Amino acid sequence: YELRQYETAKWVNTVIRGETQKEAMRQGFWKLFHYIQGKNEKEIKIDMTVPVTCLVKPGCADFKISFFLPFEHQDSPPQPSDSEVFVEERKAATIFVRSFGGFASPEKYAEEAEVLARSLRNRGQLFHEDFFYTAGYNSPFKLFNRHNEVWYFKK
Repeated sequence: YELRQYETAKWVNTVIRGETQKEAMRQGFWKLFHYIQGKNEKEIKIDMTVPVTCLVKPGCADFKISFFLPFEHQDSPPQPSDSEVFVEERKAATIFVRSFGGFASPEKYAEEAEVLARSLRNRGQLFHEDFFYTAGYNSPFKLFNRHNEVWYFKK
C-alpha cells in the first residue's frame, strides 16, 4: 500500500440508496455525468476527472458516488440543477491506498479493502475501519492496464 496526503478539495456527489453497489455506481455515475455535461446552474460543461469514488460502509445500502471537480472550478463550482446532486468539500486527509488492476466488481473492491485492512492492522496503523472508498480511474471501454484503488482514511 501507499500513504497519500490529499488537500482540501470540492467534489460533486450523489447518494444512491437501497440499491446494490454496482447499480448505485451506475445510477450515480449518470447523475454526476449529467451535471458535468451542463445540468448545472451555469449550464456549462465541466471536464471529466478521475477518480470516480464510491463511499462504502459495510452493511449499509447507501452509496455516495463522487467526481473530483477540476481545479478551475474549485473556487466556485456551478450549483447542480438536480436536487439529488450536491457539491461537498472534503477536508485534507491522509489516506492508505491499495492499487490493483483489471475490471473491479463490488466483490473485488471488498476483497482488496480487506487485504489492505489486514496489512494496516498487521503494521499497527490506525485507520477508520467503518468505511472505505473505491476509486476507479478508467472508462469502461479501456480493456487493458486498468487502475483501481481502495482507500482507508488514517486516524
